[in-house]
Amino acid sequence: MSGLPSKQTVNAVGGRLRAREVAVGTRLWTLDGSRAEQTTVTDVTAVKARAAAEVVTSHAAFTLAGGLLLATPSGWIRAEDAAGRTVAWTHARKLCRERFTFRMGYAFGYFVGATCADGTVGRNYVSLVVNDEAFAGRYARSLTEATGLAARLQPVTRPSGYLGREIPGFRVRVVSSYLADALRHYAGGDAHHMRQEFPRVVLRDREIFDGFLDGYADGDGCRAKHWAGRTLVSANVPFLVDLAEVIGARFAPSRKGLASHLTLVDRWAARGTFRPEHHDARPVESGWVTVESVRPRPAPGKPFTVYGYRLRPHPAFLVNGHLVRAAA
Repeated sequence: MSGLPSKQTVNAVGGRLRAREVAVGTRLWTLDGSRAEQTTVTDVTAVKARAAAEVVTSHAAFTLAGGLLLATPSGWIRAEDAAGRTVAWTHARKLCRERFTFRMGYAFGYFVGATCADGTVGRNYVSLVVNDEAFAGRYARSLTEATGLAARLQPVTRPSGYLGREIPGFRVRVVSSYLADALRHYAGGDAHHMRQEFPRVVLRDREIFDGFLDGYADGDGCRAKHWAGRTLVSANVPFLVDLAEVIGARFAPSRKGLASHLTLVDRWAARGTFRPEHHDARPVESGWVTVESVRPRPAPGKPFTVYGYRLRPHPAFLVNGHLVRAAA
């Protein structure tokens, strides 16, 4: 016997539903690898049960029949045996957010490069604040072309420690937790400029990488006056080390603890060091949490009504963000 008591909620597309409210045709959320996907209920059963189990993880508690299965890194296990184990989970509050398909090309690379140089990645937003209106405009156009999200320039003022007064600037800000999670994924989980990793997603092809170089150089670079190329400047040495390897450049970090410089000649591609790599642009939406305890829940008086589901195309579904499925 496996299923959910009638009052236990599940993560349905459009919002949470109680187990007894789920019907044939209801779409539920699931995890397919590291991505959130939808699956459809094709059959519903209801049986009586005298006991259930309350599973408590580091993120939530939920009640289900002990025979229902939870996903672990080594396979599926019965819920009643899951204490101390690591199980698959995702942020339930993020399930209903807007998802979009990235349009891969020069604009995508430019947007990522400019964000790495001068952008800010918040919990649920991405922004760029710069003095150069033309740069801000290129960033906004690239962001919109790459994501389909509306991005506009906003005149702003910000304090200048050097001048000791407010100076005018331009801001581009887009609210999207999906986009923010994608950028943190590209940068190794931390989008801070001093800790971000080189975003290898821009190595998918030369068009994307050329866009990345232009976006990064517009933010943290300058055109040379006496030779054909640009100089990139950053205090994030590991980032520049990885970039130097891609463009086949020699790189010597600054020894004085200041920002380091990387030379990017216009003819760098003639060195033949660029190697395309395939990386998924979509953010990882799954994670792992620990089951802190599993407590028996005997039925108080009359037995539980336990609801079970068959689903297609994916047999598993989410309960409070945790991936579960019926035993085969």
